[in-house]
Parts: sequence; structure tokens; C-alpha cells
Amino acid sequence: MPPTVGVAIQATDARDFVAQVQQAEAAGVPVAWSTIGGSGGADTPTAFAVALATTSKIRVGTAIVPTWPRHPIILASQAMTIEQLSPGRFRLGIGPSHQAGMTRGYGAQFHHPLTQLREYLTVIRTLSTTGKVDFVGEHVTANATWREPVPFELLASALQPKSFEACGQLADGAISWMCPKQYLVSQALPAMAAGAKRANRATPPLIAHVPIMVSSDREAVRDLARKQLGGYMSSPFYLAMFREAGFPSANEGYSDALLDDLVVSGTEAEITERLRGYIADGCGEILAHPLIEPDDRDGSIARAFSAVAAAHRAIAG
Repeated sequence: MPPTVGVAIQATDARDFVAQVQQAEAAGVPVAWSTIGGSGGADTPTAFAVALATTSKIRVGTAIVPTWPRHPIILASQAMTIEQLSPGRFRLGIGPSHQAGMTRGYGAQFHHPLTQLREYLTVIRTLSTTGKVDFVGEHVTANATWREPVPFELLASALQPKSFEACGQLADGAISWMCPKQYLVSQALPAMAAGAKRANRATPPLIAHVPIMVSSDREAVRDLARKQLGGYMSSPFYLAMFREAGFPSANEGYSDALLDDLVVSGTEAEITERLRGYIADGCGEILAHPLIEPDDRDGSIARAFSAVAAAHRAIAG
């Protein structure tokens, strides 16, 4: 399958979410994604189900549905339902998310998140492909039988090499976030290959989740990025990743060099060339995450959708 360039939806509510998926399809975007907060508080799989019913060809994906609040049988059932109604158009991306949010928001006993992710992937994959699962793990107990299982695409988030390795072994792909390209090339891709080798399978694609902005004012892009992406500097996991990627002073804040690596901006043509570099260096797909100007939300979204569609046409050929 040719590499694709999709876009993250950032909606205020469920109606806005569905409208943006429709807008993305009309613009020529091949895949619409949603992050945890991308649906404005609405349930993302449900909102995507409605969006799929009101569009004809765009594919959609969750990046990601947090694992701690939902049992894997429930996640699998939601995904199977959508897959039955819109075959081949729904992509389930899951992940453990962050300890602070999962503990504060859901009271999750957040420990051994990689083990939990592996168990979720195992249960969902087994149930969706065989129609039966009987599993007891550290985090998950799952026993269910489905009369007519329907396989669907199963992805997972990854940040550290061990999670990329787990994706290579157990998932249909890995979804990164806030990872400099050099880190993806030097750390993530080899880890995925190692995981795939352990499972005696082909290495699945790495979906590079990349912030973008259609603007030639680089300083304005950096300022907006610092405001909208600043929270990750308080996470020890992200700081460790930034240091591993060659930015040892990340704990002091976003340097211009780090932002220039992370955020792709410029004209549509310049954005296309930067994104093409991710594919050339081994990533299988791009998930473009628009930075939204508060005073020009609609314009930011429209420009981003246009740039993503143009990049996809150029990269997919």
C-alpha cells in the first residue's frame, strides 16, 4: 500500500468532529485521526461511527483510545461493530496514555503500562481474529466468544524503544508522538524490526505523528508550538526521549532547534518535502497534527487540510 498522509481532527464537540471529518474528505485527505482530546469530550469511536456513515471513502483512526478506562473486550466490540458497518475504513489505535491523566481522571492503578498494553493487544487480536479468547494476565482477565469475528486494523502508541518493539511484535503499526525524526530513525524503527523478528513477521509501519502549520513565519510557529505543546516538558518519559534524540537540554524548555525538528511548517510545497523525508527515512505513514491559531481556527484547519491532501497526492504518487 502506498504511504499515506492523514490529519488529526481537533473538534469542540461531536457535531464539529463529524463536520471536520466530512471537510477532510472533501479536501482530499485520505485518513482522519483523533487523539484523546480530539473529539471535544465526545466518545471518539462513536463519533467516528457517525462520521463514517456520513462520508463515503475517508478512513479513520483513533490515536489513541486509552486502555485503562475500558476493558479490551469492550474496545474490540466497538471496533468490530464499526468494521462491520464500514468495512476497511476504521483503524483502532490504543495505548496506555499518561500516568497523571489516567490516575487523576479514572483512578487507574497505573503500573507496568507496557505489560498492560501487551495484554490488551493480545486479547483484542485473538478475539477479533479467532472469535474466542481465554486470557488471564497481570492486568487483564478476558473470556469471550464471538459467533462471527471480523478482523480490523489494530495499532498502538509508542514512545520508548520497548513499546516500539512491542508494536513490531503484536500490532499492525506503531503511532508516535512528539518524537524527533532522528529518534524515529535511530531508535524506533530498529526496535520495531526487532519485535517483528521475534514474532517471525514482516515489520509493520511506523506512523509518524507530526505537528504541522502552514506558515512561513517560523518564529510565530515556534511561539504557538511552545504554547500548545508545552505540557510534554513536564513528563519524565518525554524528557528522556528528547535527551536520547540528541537534545540534552530539553528539561530547560523547547529550544528553537528542537522545535524546528519537531514541527513541520512553511508553504504547502515545503511541508510536502519535509514530510517526504519521513517516508524516505523509513516511516510508513504520516499523521499530521495541525497547530491551530486561536484567532483563526477555521482558516488554520482549512489550510492544514489542504496541505495534508497536497502532501498525500505528492507522496503517494
